[in-house]
Amino acid sequence: MTVKRNILHKIDPHPILCNIMHKTNPGSSTPLAPQIALVLITMVWGGTFLAVQHALSASTPLFFVGCRFAAAALAVGIFSLRILRGLTWRDVFAGTAIGASIAVGYGAQTIGLQSITSSESAFLTALYVPIVPLLQWLVFRKTPHLMTWLGVALAFLGLVLLTGNGVGAISLNAGQLITILCAIAIAVEIVLIGHFARSVDVRRVTVVQLAAASLIAFAMMPLGGETAIPPFSWTLLLLAGGMGLASALIQLTMNWAQRSVEPSRAAIIYAGEPVWAGLIGRIAGERLPALALAGGVLVVLGVLVSEWRPGAKKRKAAHAS
Repeated sequence: MTVKRNILHKIDPHPILCNIMHKTNPGSSTPLAPQIALVLITMVWGGTFLAVQHALSASTPLFFVGCRFAAAALAVGIFSLRILRGLTWRDVFAGTAIGASIAVGYGAQTIGLQSITSSESAFLTALYVPIVPLLQWLVFRKTPHLMTWLGVALAFLGLVLLTGNGVGAISLNAGQLITILCAIAIAVEIVLIGHFARSVDVRRVTVVQLAAASLIAFAMMPLGGETAIPPFSWTLLLLAGGMGLASALIQLTMNWAQRSVEPSRAAIIYAGEPVWAGLIGRIAGERLPALALAGGVLVVLGVLVSEWRPGAKKRKAAHAS
């Protein structure tokens, strides 16, 4: 059965909370709260690079991805047993499709981190920013707003500067090529979430997609040359569990927020991931050069520009009158 009502309406939250959840940005019809939620989970997302690199000292890439999403599926599933009784074939189809893109994306990113630096990985992964509106254009014939394209361009340029790479300085080795595959898969994930978000139950689909991502990652192990299971270690257990909880939070929030946030706009918000990754890296001892800081400013500017609709207030006032 297709779920057409927002899950928040079923919970019957406090009226003040309802007003906050439906508050919109000036000139935008998108509620403010989902966008803030995406910014917050992007901060969490940006902190995963260091954790994943540390985990690779105790595990092979695809096995770690499988364990990570198994823990995430278990965390969400425990609190969704009652809701899972209403699982539909559309929930299963949507969750499996999204889960497959997650497995390919995170699997490729983790494999790539074995041979390239985290800054290179952040830059190449962030290619999903321009890929999302391109996919929407090619698949759904949905032409993005001009300001969205301008925001994408600014964010992309900012990402180049943020990671300290000049365009001509990037030579695509095996690790970089597979990370580009990661960017394409994540773009597909964002588009799929946006496509299914309004017609499925958020929690049911989240459980399915996390479980599917785990199973597919384990199934891909032979393709990645992983023929043996790594020995038990507390490092692997703790990181897989912690990353699993983070992944559960990220996927639940993405599925909920993208019910009202367009995929192209969500991609711009997600482009802040390297900014937070750089800040967390600085806390860990890394130091961002001035060029990288300028890139961070451009990423934020890209987010603001993508939200700007010149003349929107005047058109809204004229329509109201």
